[in-house]
Amino acid sequence: MQFNKFAAMFAAGAALFLPGQAGRASSHSDAPLIKQDPQANLTDVYAFVGKNKAGTKVLNVVVNVRPFCEPGDGVIYDRFADDALYSIHIANPTTGAAVCDYNFRFSQVNPHVLPGLKNPNTILSYGLGSQAGPIQTVGDARQNYTQSYTITKTSSSGSSALGNGSPLIVAPPNVGARTTPAYNDADGIAKSGATTYDALDAYTKQTTFALNSGETVFCGPRDDSFFSDIPGIFDLLNPRILGSTLGQSGTGVDGFKGFNVLTYAIQIPISQLNSVPGFPNVGVYASVARQRVTLRLTDADNVSSGPWIQVNRLGNPLFNEALVALKDKDRFNRMSPTSDVSQFSKYALTPELPFLINFVVFGDPTGQSPLATHNRTDLVAIFMPDVLRVNTSTDPVPLAGQPGFSRLSFIGGDTTNGVSSGWPNGRRLGDDVIDIALTAIASGPSYSTILVVGDNVDHNDAVYNNVFPYAATPHSGTRNSKDSGENVGL
Repeated sequence: MQFNKFAAMFAAGAALFLPGQAGRASSHSDAPLIKQDPQANLTDVYAFVGKNKAGTKVLNVVVNVRPFCEPGDGVIYDRFADDALYSIHIANPTTGAAVCDYNFRFSQVNPHVLPGLKNPNTILSYGLGSQAGPIQTVGDARQNYTQSYTITKTSSSGSSALGNGSPLIVAPPNVGARTTPAYNDADGIAKSGATTYDALDAYTKQTTFALNSGETVFCGPRDDSFFSDIPGIFDLLNPRILGSTLGQSGTGVDGFKGFNVLTYAIQIPISQLNSVPGFPNVGVYASVARQRVTLRLTDADNVSSGPWIQVNRLGNPLFNEALVALKDKDRFNRMSPTSDVSQFSKYALTPELPFLINFVVFGDPTGQSPLATHNRTDLVAIFMPDVLRVNTSTDPVPLAGQPGFSRLSFIGGDTTNGVSSGWPNGRRLGDDVIDIALTAIASGPSYSTILVVGDNVDHNDAVYNNVFPYAATPHSGTRNSKDSGENVGL
């Protein structure tokens, strides 16, 4: 691979796709307070150019929340919090200021009557409602509990509710082959990798909604799209990680295989984004908020009131978790990206990871050599402000499994219309952001030599879908790649 060919592109960082600009991971366990609130804990944000079912060019935004969701966690299974505000923000890519917000609110997690619950006199949320048996259609008589949601779009021109006049329904969990058969193959393993909409499982198709306003939305459980040996990375760079370039050998272990997440996703027609400053370049980030006051009652559900307070936010992968110091992690989650340059750019300018690599791998007692630990303006250009920046002028980008796709994005020669197809130009499912980021950390700020560094995990344990909502089918509760005592998975 001709890495020198891409050195100039890597050095440009964010300027690669924004001409004129200065030039447990992803975010599963990024800060102490949000670690205590898993339903509000964002894990990953993906944003990339594609086409919707009708052939319209769109910006796909896929957001994952609720890390380490155990597929077999019955009897309730994970649900979106009914007292949280889940948001997708379209932002100014230069300042991070939100221009348009899509706010998702979810129905009760503990309803006692229809339409949320059909039968309050059973222990089963799925497989026994007004009838018993496998779920054939989302919300049918055998699906006892059904969660729904609303979406409000807010911009400078005001707020409007999106929808087609009927409830937007959350997809059910993959309980297992006996309860949710449409998710699974004949062996009881989640089937994924759809290349057409018709090839998606019935539950996913039934909970993907094309709205009259032009957007398409989906909410429900999915496979955790992230892959990395985060356990090895945070074990003081365990020798099983890092590429052979650094003299290491071994096989990384994907710390996220077999786990699910909760996903909320949207396709936005590119034509609706032309009011964003800097268009066709746009910024994207996600956040979760809770109301200021929660009153806990002894004889009823909690009651929340007051203004919404942001408790978590996420744009680029890795920044808060791998760069921001402990003292500032919770504060970062409460602030807007507009404060990033003044408040948090120091963590990109003087990152700790090259110090650790110098100390642990290269044996430098000072931690200062050979990798650069100061004046990392290249990393500032990539991460500040902490929003994904997407050049929406390109053709749809190649997806994992398609011709031309490289997990290393432009480092692997994967460009679209001369622009990086993946991170740091947006982010696709399958982009190996750990290897891309570690390679940048090891090679910058001069990039005179590209030192490819990785964690020896180069693919997800489940095959992504190549159509919306893109994330892989959720793992089965009774048979998945993590456990069940069976040799399951790739």
